[in-house]
Amino acid sequence: MLIRLLILWFGGGLGTVCRFLLSGQVQQHFGLTFPYGTFAVNLLGCLVVGILGELFIKVSAPSDLRIFLMTGVLGGFTTFSAFGLDTVYLWKNGEPALAATYAISSVLLGICSVWVGMVLIRWVTTWLMSVH
Repeated sequence: MLIRLLILWFGGGLGTVCRFLLSGQVQQHFGLTFPYGTFAVNLLGCLVVGILGELFIKVSAPSDLRIFLMTGVLGGFTTFSAFGLDTVYLWKNGEPALAATYAISSVLLGICSVWVGMVLIRWVTTWLMSVH
């Protein structure tokens, strides 16, 4: 159990650092009028969880690898708590339409990103199987 907790801790730390760096770069590039950094991280996290989720169904991956990547890295990387805070701040700052747009588009595009990730890995694995 201790080994799994350490795997999870390391993965979560890695995901958190990646979230901090990517979110900051995106936000700096696009400006402060919309939480672009959190938005980008959430969509990328949804895409990757779709890819890994589908891949782990097709390939028998060790449970420690799934814990490290899915729970650790992606758990530290995705930012739905920050998403909630950003949405409330937009609303409180007199931007209810922008808050609603952000919330709805994050959820819908996040779900679409998971689906795209799953379709992508299905396509890649089918293609790889046909090549060999």
